[in-house]
Amino acid sequence: MLKDLIRKSRSYRRFHEDKPVSMEVLHELVDLARLSPSARNAQPLKYFLSNSPEINDKIFPHLAWAGYLKDWPGPQKGERPAAYIILLNDTDISANYFCDDGIASQSILLGAVEKGLGGCIVGSLNRLQLHRELRLSDNLKIVHVIALGEPKEVVQLEAMKDDDVKYWRDVDQIHHVPKRDLKDVIV
Repeated sequence: MLKDLIRKSRSYRRFHEDKPVSMEVLHELVDLARLSPSARNAQPLKYFLSNSPEINDKIFPHLAWAGYLKDWPGPQKGERPAAYIILLNDTDISANYFCDDGIASQSILLGAVEKGLGGCIVGSLNRLQLHRELRLSDNLKIVHVIALGEPKEVVQLEAMKDDDVKYWRDVDQIHHVPKRDLKDVIV
């Protein structure tokens, strides 16, 4: 079952924006992150949650969406995330969150898939402007943003060819993601 969740947990970038994600679901996803391992058990991560169209509209302009899809500016209105979880490092607890962000994000995304949702970790963003827009306190530093919603796209895994890691979309807008073969990652 875990392998199925991992296979389904892709970077979805287009969503059914009109299908809300409840605050209860967002709390459940953050609870999975909260229960996950933390380096030195410091637990410095905090989470800003939004499922409000008004706040989502404030978050969206600060995000960059798909580096390999050069001609795609990101999801259009109606395909944008229905919710966001913004991971924050509370520097009053620790200046360094080590690998906690990856562990917490994976827990959130696996929980989302289990609930029929999809997500995308967005690390390319204007942190300073978003921090100001959300009026976050100075001790909270934005690590990255997880966009969430019911996926509106198909993401398909492919065998990697010629060491080309670039994902792409075909004419039917199916998102293809090349993966290295198991024999190529074991040393």
